[in-house]
Amino acid sequence: MKTQYLLMRSFSLFYRVVAIGFVTMCSLLNWIPFDLQEDVNKAVAAARQAFQLGSPWRTMDASERGRLLYKLADLVERDRLILATMESMNGGKLFSNAYLMDLGGCLKTLRYCAGWADKIQGRTIPSDGNFFTYTRHEPVGVCGQILPWNFPLLMFLWKIAPALSCGNTVVVKPAEQTPLSALHVATLIKEAGFPPGVVNIVPGYGPTAGAAISSHMDIDKVAFTGSTEVGKLIKEAAGKSNLKRVTLELGGKSPFIVFADADLETALEVTHQALFYHQGQCCVAASRLFVEESIYDEFVRRSVERAKKYVLGNPLTPGVSQGPQIDKEQYEKILDLIESGKKEGAKLECGGGPWGNKGYFIQPTVFSNVSDEMRIAKEEIFGPVQQIMKFKSLDDVIKRANNTTYGLSAGIFTKDLDKAITVSAALQSGTVWVNCYSVVSPQCPFGGFKMSGNGREMGEYGFHEYTEVKTVTVKISQKNS
Repeated sequence: MKTQYLLMRSFSLFYRVVAIGFVTMCSLLNWIPFDLQEDVNKAVAAARQAFQLGSPWRTMDASERGRLLYKLADLVERDRLILATMESMNGGKLFSNAYLMDLGGCLKTLRYCAGWADKIQGRTIPSDGNFFTYTRHEPVGVCGQILPWNFPLLMFLWKIAPALSCGNTVVVKPAEQTPLSALHVATLIKEAGFPPGVVNIVPGYGPTAGAAISSHMDIDKVAFTGSTEVGKLIKEAAGKSNLKRVTLELGGKSPFIVFADADLETALEVTHQALFYHQGQCCVAASRLFVEESIYDEFVRRSVERAKKYVLGNPLTPGVSQGPQIDKEQYEKILDLIESGKKEGAKLECGGGPWGNKGYFIQPTVFSNVSDEMRIAKEEIFGPVQQIMKFKSLDDVIKRANNTTYGLSAGIFTKDLDKAITVSAALQSGTVWVNCYSVVSPQCPFGGFKMSGNGREMGEYGFHEYTEVKTVTVKISQKNS
């Protein structure tokens, strides 16, 4: 098929054609472009040209970069309904969640990063002798950014907003399952007035576009959100090519510890949402729920009652509380793990299979009597499957919670402040939530320990990932204090 190129005033879009489905009904939704290596090369060349010294982007005032990001936020807000509908149709996300949570987070992210554009600054250093020394925080350069399918638009803006705020240019690969919202925002980037080549979007598949970005010799940094398996490949490719900088936000098997003194009603609802939100397709999903022995039986019973209240169906329909899984591959993986739980001796309390005769729907599933060595207690499921485990002592549950290769997030429910602080310090997790869960804001750094990733996104720490620190020392005739 002949390659088509759309070169717009403020962004470059390189593509060929691939089918995208409406996951709720397993039906064709649209034809979306995909890439070849040559397309990635052209996108990188456009980004490199936009980053050249003396270019409109490199000579732009930092405050003007911020103004463009504020303008983009206003345009996203204008098209909020369109974008939320795209997120729901393309990825199976509940429309209400897409509109309120995802798009709300997008607007906050853009405006937070816009405000930082003219506040990224160096320092003067009192060096010995007749010298004047200062540091500059310079943009890294051309940044490759590879996105996940579960929060496509929010992760798109989590990636590009801090990068652009710092003055970088970007080459972005949306997930092949969910490219629609990023492509729509590309038109808004043009409308906002960003210079040509600053943002370049290459829709495509991981083994082609993703691999090409990771190994490209003219990309200075790559940021990836997705599975640990793919994250390892990206880091390896970065090392074997030009040793580009890497930020990885990967998988998790997050523990949530509920102590007997917790507010039971609130804990039930929060732990439920911590697992079942977006059909369990969240990297921070609390998929190892530890409940203290004295309240275990009641907690299991009431968790099952809550799970049975779900209404499955079209995520665009009001009143529906669970949509489909993203695709056949993920659907079959979840069902396989459910079967492993049954075979390995966990007690199936509810659910445990497919739902309906069309679409990738899985019944809300709850297992009790789960032991730590079972697959469902060790592997990231990324589906609506809750494992409830029993614990007896503080030391025991800390040891078990940390007994994983992951370390993205964790939760604690207790009224005891001393216990909350003690356990928070002991857990090997990038984020710990106490008496709440998945409270994420652009002001807070986000990332994981161990095999859950490297580096941090968002917050002040997130901007460090997109700058290089340069030390400049000048010989002067006389130094005065």
